[in-house]
Amino acid sequence: MRAFISRLRQDTLGAAAIEFALIGPAFIVMILGVLQVGMGLQSYNAMRNLSADVSRYAMVQYQTGNTISNSQLRTWGRNHAQGAPYLMDPDRLGMTIADADTQRVAGAKELTITVTYRITSVLEFIDIDGPTLDFERPVFLLDDSAATAT
Repeated sequence: MRAFISRLRQDTLGAAAIEFALIGPAFIVMILGVLQVGMGLQSYNAMRNLSADVSRYAMVQYQTGNTISNSQLRTWGRNHAQGAPYLMDPDRLGMTIADADTQRVAGAKELTITVTYRITSVLEFIDIDGPTLDFERPVFLLDDSAATAT
């Protein structure tokens, strides 16, 4: 019996499998976490750039004298989000464009653009949804007629 126990202690053939069984799940969770953070950062940057494109579009339309409503801006932004380079899922995207409660700059119209997006989860195959990101930015549209009158 003593020889059997001594031989069993020296046998290391299954050591790698046992070590992987202990460390492997933690390593896989860390890899998935890094992937999820990367997807979140990409989505956040897309939201920021999308809101910049919507505000740029609003400024150009306003300066050329085109009357455009907040709902038209929202529709343009949602359609723009589906195309390259954003490729955002419209079912996960929320966008509101509203007049600011208090207009902070005289001679300008202030809008608030709010974009929300629920990012894709790397664990959706087990019904775990990704987090929802929010981004908000003000847009100031100068009244060109008021600026030239002074």
